[in-house]
Amino acid sequence: MTRWLDEDEQRTWRKFLAATQLINEALDRQLQRDANMPHAYYVILVRLSEAPGRTMRMSELAARAQSSQSRLSHAVARLEERGWVRRERCPADRRGNLAVLTDEGFAVLAAAAHGHVEEVRRTLFDVLESEQVRELDEICSAIIYAADANTLEG
Repeated sequence: MTRWLDEDEQRTWRKFLAATQLINEALDRQLQRDANMPHAYYVILVRLSEAPGRTMRMSELAARAQSSQSRLSHAVARLEERGWVRRERCPADRRGNLAVLTDEGFAVLAAAAHGHVEEVRRTLFDVLESEQVRELDEICSAIIYAADANTLEG
């Protein structure tokens, strides 16, 4: 039996969708304008920059970037063309591939980070009170926890 959204839930759901879409579009526009890359590429570069040796298995990178493996493979190919990432065979099993953030890719990421952080601040944190930021953190944590639990069950 379908549990339809009531009027308040429907209004909240639509506002959530609109807000996240507006933020994502603003971040994408800023990164395209200032760094000539989509937000998805920025996320990949960030994940690699945080990994030990700036290296990560492609399958793990896809999961951390919240991307399908085929979409990630396509994005990494574009990043390779730019010289920002390179692929290597995984020495442990020779079947897997590693993505490695190059020094050039790290420099591009570092240059893009300032504008990106300013856009995140402008579109999200500057419009919220400190209590709202805390509440948003709790809300996001609950959603992520539930999604992770559902993934483990599935």
